[in-house]
Amino acid sequence: MTNWNAIRAEFPALANWTYLNTATFGQVPRRATEAIAKHFARRDAEACNDFLNWFDDMDGVRESVAQLVSCRADDIAFISNSSVGLALLLSGVDFKPGDRVVTLEDDFPNQLYALGDCEREGVEFVACPWEKFYESITETTRVVALSSANYNTGFVPPMEEISAFLRTRGVLLYVDGTQSVGALRFDIAKVQPDVLAVHGYKWLLSPNGAGFAYVRPELRERLHPNLIGWRSHIDWRSVDNLHHGAPVFSSKAEKYEGGMLSFALLYAMKESVDLILQLGPQAVEDRVLELAALVRDAMRHAGATVSDHRSPIVTGRFPNADPSRIATALKAKGVLVAARKGQLRVSPHFYNNEEDIETFARELRGLVQVLEQKPQAKLDVAFAASDA
Repeated sequence: MTNWNAIRAEFPALANWTYLNTATFGQVPRRATEAIAKHFARRDAEACNDFLNWFDDMDGVRESVAQLVSCRADDIAFISNSSVGLALLLSGVDFKPGDRVVTLEDDFPNQLYALGDCEREGVEFVACPWEKFYESITETTRVVALSSANYNTGFVPPMEEISAFLRTRGVLLYVDGTQSVGALRFDIAKVQPDVLAVHGYKWLLSPNGAGFAYVRPELRERLHPNLIGWRSHIDWRSVDNLHHGAPVFSSKAEKYEGGMLSFALLYAMKESVDLILQLGPQAVEDRVLELAALVRDAMRHAGATVSDHRSPIVTGRFPNADPSRIATALKAKGVLVAARKGQLRVSPHFYNNEEDIETFARELRGLVQVLEQKPQAKLDVAFAASDA
């Protein structure tokens, strides 16, 4: 059985905070920051003369990522954030006036902004509620872009079902996995998205700027890179005599990377991914959902109407309390959560424990009781004391 409390030693921030906000930022383990330091020490020792070997190491990162999401290493390209992954797909679609792109109405702004911008090309942009999703897919729909877990509600769409529905209609599926990959298992072999993009700074416990995109092999045959650089040519490793002229692209997803990589950040991401693989993706998912269930109970006992999704993200709405004020007051007490669109958002990861949830529950109940008292002046005094 996994000793989850022992694993907490990998995360220094937990010594000072009750951290329940992974949906905003994941905590980076010691082994990941040590990997960054090791890389820079290697640069000093070797004066970067071995830089081609760094790319060999990156192939090892691809292997780890591919194992996590059930695909081949050749299917993985490194990206700096999920916006890059979405731009990669959209830039390769030959849109015609009257085409349609679809997302959910409360999805992450990446999807809302990028798909909404397609209207400049005469493309119809639809952001629908989940209840009307399937009826929003028409004969003119070209692309659907969805988050694997909603950043605001925690809703986890049934991706296998959605993907099968879209494939029979020739609609491309883009999935932003940033808000669940690393906590919930994502099996590309089962879901079969066209593109999966993940920025690793949340549930993958990686530094900002470390991320990856899966690009389906059949799509790679026709999806032209939107970023061209010295590594675009298939023989880019021949640095003594680099090709001049139009590049001949590899069939591998690395053709979408263009140039140099953020090596230090990717070394760190590998350590975090390997930690999750070592613990076991199923065990991690079970632990996260177990803690999320405790959070839901705590919020309900404090009087909130709570989302009930099978998700690492738990949100609750309080009838007589402002969630932004609750989050601010909890921060003053060393408990970090978030407020999003009128709801309190709490997001535990495997590095949390039952004591964290108990601390959150205790502090939350006290603050809600204060907030439900009146008049307002008395509330202001209470919050001023909390913020001191």
